[in-house]
Amino acid sequence: MYRNSFVGQALKKDIYMDGKRLGESANKTYFYNQVDPGEHTVSTESEFSDNDFKFTVQSGMNYFIRQYIKMGVFVGGANVELVSEEEGKKGVLASGLAK
Repeated sequence: MYRNSFVGQALKKDIYMDGKRLGESANKTYFYNQVDPGEHTVSTESEFSDNDFKFTVQSGMNYFIRQYIKMGVFVGGANVELVSEEEGKKGVLASGLAK
């Protein structure tokens, strides 16, 4: 999971995998998480409620999920999306591991 959007650079948003908080994202950061095959949910803090993204993991595959900031009514919200391995690798390489 990574974030590299120009919009909302100053905002920090919590990110979760299967209900477990991984940390707070910032621009140009990424999180690495190894999971078992099966269905999983990535969630991110948004303006009014969390946004969830469910996906199915197959053994031996890499998955890249991009968090992006979107304009909100009062503050920026966040959402997540699955991206191609090529796009995801570029995003991760341009970012630093979240602390």
